[in-house]
Amino acid sequence: MASPLRFRYAPGSWSPGRVESELYRPLDANLGAESGRPWFKPPSGYQARRFEMENGDVALFCWGSDDGPEGTDGGPAGYWMGNTETPQRLWKTEKYGFEEVPEPISEWAEKELTAQLHEESPWLEPYPHLSWFFLPVFLSKDGRETTREFFRDHAAGFPDATREEGLAFYESVLSTGALDPYRETMAGKLGTSKQLDLTRMRAAMGEFDAAKLLIDAGYEITPEIPVTTGHSLDYRAEKSGTEPTLVEVTRPLPPSRRAASTPVAAVRDTAETKTSGQLEAHAGGVTLFVDCTSFPDDAWASVLAEKPEVRHRPAVVFRFRPDGRVEGYRKGAALDLGGAI
Repeated sequence: MASPLRFRYAPGSWSPGRVESELYRPLDANLGAESGRPWFKPPSGYQARRFEMENGDVALFCWGSDDGPEGTDGGPAGYWMGNTETPQRLWKTEKYGFEEVPEPISEWAEKELTAQLHEESPWLEPYPHLSWFFLPVFLSKDGRETTREFFRDHAAGFPDATREEGLAFYESVLSTGALDPYRETMAGKLGTSKQLDLTRMRAAMGEFDAAKLLIDAGYEITPEIPVTTGHSLDYRAEKSGTEPTLVEVTRPLPPSRRAASTPVAAVRDTAETKTSGQLEAHAGGVTLFVDCTSFPDDAWASVLAEKPEVRHRPAVVFRFRPDGRVEGYRKGAALDLGGAI
């Protein structure tokens, strides 16, 4: 499974002739390729080429002289980004995320790729922040079909909801900007597999649901917090006047998609899997979020009526609807969620 899109940094002096011989010709020989001008003007002091392959792959390459990514010597260099095979000349080059390369390079590449994304999937255009945030997976080598299919045909994991409703919800979550500094990590959770894995993708979106609950309650959040057990927990939540809290998220499947016979059993079984493993090893100090957003109305109603224990305290059990409504209950002295739930 390929990774989300990243830049390859290729130090050295590049020229149109070298780009032609070392990048374009190998691509054309293997895949059939066209080399042309980019759709947008490259940064000042740079030249650029756009490569489009017969199989739908695309790649960008720009070259010039700059300071280079942090920790490099800078000087003449090229930057490659693509969802196609990497030419042999670039095999041993280092990879860098969008936030790690000079800002003009990153902004130019994002303009190019976002324009392509919206040309191929115009239904994403009304959701600019979601398009930007998931761009590294929406145009990844292996995951560009499945990730878009998840949002297009499965309402990003919401049951009984339209595509527009699901996308509008996550546009509202992401447009807060709270997760922008962690885009590469969080977008990558959606995965870049050629096979559509609804279970994993829905579970990944549970972390965005938890983020909305915490943001709406006034917390500043930091994802992927390493702890002494060797695990990473999903969030550290901080709010003025309160102690920082660690949060771990789990998202049970509705009963129709798992062995559990009832919605209550589905909640208990999923929570127990989490608490008997990762949280048990951590020995306390973590709030468990159980996201039941995948549950249809009738299944959630039975959970809310019984409010079952989840074998861990503190815990928050909740369910979002695409219009932002959220219901739930708490067990133990969980975070100060105020009126967020």
